Amino acid sequence: MKPAQKFAFAVGVVYLLIGLMGFIPALVSQPASFPPYVQELGVTSGYGYLLGLFPVNTPHNIIHLLTGALGIVTSIALDSSRLFSGQLGIYYTTLAVLGMIPVANTFFGLFPIYGVDVILHGLTGLAGIYFGFFTTPSLRALFRRELKEDAVAGDVME
Repeated sequence: MKPAQKFAFAVGVVYLLIGLMGFIPALVSQPASFPPYVQELGVTSGYGYLLGLFPVNTPHNIIHLLTGALGIVTSIALDSSRLFSGQLGIYYTTLAVLGMIPVANTFFGLFPIYGVDVILHGLTGLAGIYFGFFTTPSLRALFRRELKEDAVAGDVME
């Protein structure tokens, strides 16, 4: 298993667990009153703080479940895990930036992405960019290696 596959699998497991934990009421602390920015939030279903730190709601938990499932499924092959990692990196880094902008920190009323979520999404995004775009071996190098291993004398192209 290559590093990108391990990353996709690990992210898949972690985000699947985060998504499941978000649906367990004992793990989601309810605030005494909704802050003003949450009242403006379009979706308040299941709103609370996972483990007292991460703001979540029902759509946010569903997105975590989908991210986790995709990570696990794409870890099967190197090319799909690199595509997943790169896209995850782009999307989650964007979410981290949006979480720092007061107008957009509820993803336009759908789910909360502020507070400690900015750190979680930022770290996930940066790691995704690394494993999606910068890890070795590159797919081109792997393809060349496979050509050399499967080729008979005189068939190897440079």
